[in-house]
Amino acid sequence: MTDSLARSPRNVPSTVASIDWSALAPHEVRRLREFGLDEGVEVELIRPVGWFGGPAAVRIGRMTVALRRHVVHAIHLKAPAA
Repeated sequence: MTDSLARSPRNVPSTVASIDWSALAPHEVRRLREFGLDEGVEVELIRPVGWFGGPAAVRIGRMTVALRRHVVHAIHLKAPAA
């Protein structure tokens, strides 16, 4: 089982295993794909979702983007190599 990006340690690059596209609205899917986010892409959690619901900061390639709580929970990462 893979863990979500929301549970990823900070500042540790990880590879996207899958994205639960059905949990996202069409405009969110389009936005993520415009960022180049898909299976196999390297992502890094810079700042987790805030206590008061502020967005998470995520690095995708050379970009840092803000993603809402439900979006980071829909992104699943590959398990680190043992």
